[in-house]
Amino acid sequence: MLRKVTAALLGLALSTGAAVAEETTIKFTLGWKTQGSDAAFFYAKDNGYFKEEGLNVVIDQGEGSGATVTRVMSGAYDAGFGDVNAIIQNASTKPQEAPVMVYMMWNQPPFAIVAKKTSGINTIKDFEGHTLGGAQGTPTTRLLPVFTRKNGLDGEKIKISNMAPNLQEPMLIKGDIDAALVFNITSYFNLVLNRQDPDKDFKWFSFGEYGLDLYSNGVMVSRKLLASNPKAVAGLVRAINKGAIAVAKDQNAGMKAALNYDNLINADVEKRRLQYSFEKLIVSPEMREIGIGDIKDDRMTRAIGIVVEGYQLARAPTPAEVFSREFLPPRAERELVYTAN
Repeated sequence: MLRKVTAALLGLALSTGAAVAEETTIKFTLGWKTQGSDAAFFYAKDNGYFKEEGLNVVIDQGEGSGATVTRVMSGAYDAGFGDVNAIIQNASTKPQEAPVMVYMMWNQPPFAIVAKKTSGINTIKDFEGHTLGGAQGTPTTRLLPVFTRKNGLDGEKIKISNMAPNLQEPMLIKGDIDAALVFNITSYFNLVLNRQDPDKDFKWFSFGEYGLDLYSNGVMVSRKLLASNPKAVAGLVRAINKGAIAVAKDQNAGMKAALNYDNLINADVEKRRLQYSFEKLIVSPEMREIGIGDIKDDRMTRAIGIVVEGYQLARAPTPAEVFSREFLPPRAERELVYTAN
């Protein structure tokens, strides 16, 4: 009898060990420091969605949505949240190394120009004769020449003052520059944290509304993970999709998960940022039509053309080199309904 019990316990231990061994670890990098707009990832982890897929997802803070691409390409991370336009740049020259986006979250681009209402800038034509503050290398600054050409502006009449990103809002507030080339979801809340009213006292010009209809941030994975474990990629996408849909319905639950990950964040500001991400970047007529996570290939082709022009790339990658819908859940499971609460 003792021998039978021992054998049973041994079998249980071996089966448990096998189950643990089957769990796949995925190192995942955020696009920046902890923000409310990342709540879907934290919610998926806290509610066991990753575990249900046999995944152990280790989430680290990021260094910028463009840097996510280099982090994944280096092999330091398997996946992350970052900018598809940075994928396009790398896919142009290193198509076998560049990550692939598998779940588009920000259907609308965050690239914008923000001006104080007292600056006298009321239309984009008013940029001429004024000084814009831009951080070198950022998409908004790099794409400004495309913006000016598409909108018939005289780029020679627009002065660019180069500066670090963290100086843009302080210099804008002081009046040292007339407008700033920014990411709206970052700049809006930098102004809030500087005790400004971004809606009342500032005017926003989104690139997406002026001919630069670009996609933006989503979930990307390494080509190595795609090739070696497509099942894990599909599970990662399913779990994040469930998290995004849940947080769209309940931002308080999303913020609880974000605070569980990092209790030092400003909960009030980050909840506003979370809601802003849905209202300005995620929810759109196209997203309602095709569901969260997917893209339209013809729009991506045009977006690639804009990036190729702006960054003067030698080769335009195809949409298939940049984005794969192979791992998306069925359309019915990607129906996102956002309700601010």
